Amino acid sequence: MITVFAVFLLSLLVITSIAIVRAQNLFVAVMLMAIFSLLMAANFFILDAADVALTEAAIGAGVTTVIFLGALSLTAENEKKVELSRGLAICVVAATALVLIYATFDKPKLGDPEAPVHQHVAPWYLSETPNLVGIPNVVTAVLGSFRAYDTLGEVFVVFIACIGVLFLLSARNESDQQSRRSSPDSIGLRHHLIPKVVGRLLFPFILLFGLYVQFHGEYGPGGGFQAGAIIATGIILFALLEGEKRALAAVPHSVLMGMVAGGAMMYTLVGVTSMAMGGNFLDYSVFSSDPVFGQQLGIILIEAGVGITVCGALLTIFHAFAARENY
Repeated sequence: MITVFAVFLLSLLVITSIAIVRAQNLFVAVMLMAIFSLLMAANFFILDAADVALTEAAIGAGVTTVIFLGALSLTAENEKKVELSRGLAICVVAATALVLIYATFDKPKLGDPEAPVHQHVAPWYLSETPNLVGIPNVVTAVLGSFRAYDTLGEVFVVFIACIGVLFLLSARNESDQQSRRSSPDSIGLRHHLIPKVVGRLLFPFILLFGLYVQFHGEYGPGGGFQAGAIIATGIILFALLEGEKRALAAVPHSVLMGMVAGGAMMYTLVGVTSMAMGGNFLDYSVFSSDPVFGQQLGIILIEAGVGITVCGALLTIFHAFAARENY
């Protein structure tokens, strides 16, 4: 039954992809891309990748859709027609499809215990995580402890990406800033009754779920990346309902920039502190006389840093797009 449902979802993905490419109206294309992200999230859940599914649903279907709509407000409604060589495009797509199909011949079956990935370090992770880290969620242990260097790099990638977006979108002169401060806040859905009522009802539950994902990552799907994206989605919903100025009054730009930099620095300081206490960089076992409890404490701290950076970066990017509506 699950296989049939998976094939059904994959078929919908193909249909949605073709519809996105064929859509001439950019708003329709954005909405179809949001549907595509939701279908991808459902596929990830079927494949037992709940952590990735949460991230895809929050960022792909939520935050990214809002940012695309913000970008769409700066351009035309319909796609500009460009004369292209259909023959060349068909050849490229066909060649790519054949290469991908050929590559699938050597792939192991889904869930095959003899697959190469299950014969390398995965058995060691599964057997040693209860003894060394002592948490049920092996994925969190791998990302937060065994591969903490990789996760630190990902946090700084988010940090640098946020800075790059700000350089591209936030450059404006002082007269533009004064115009924005004095202009009425036109961004918001507070004059639309149904979105306002439903959004206000959902907003506290979104934040609560984000906190649950943040602090329950040791025992179930979740962690800093997913929690930061979910909380940012909730605050963006608040901005859409009440207006950007009210959202900025609740979480000012200075706080957002502090979150973006502070979360990454918090992660780094955990590693520096472990070195100062006689351990290796990001070796949390020195944080307590019980090495297992030290590992758990370190993972909680670095996951908090990840969540803070991701949430701050997504909100900063959203406000950077929203700020350009008046220009």
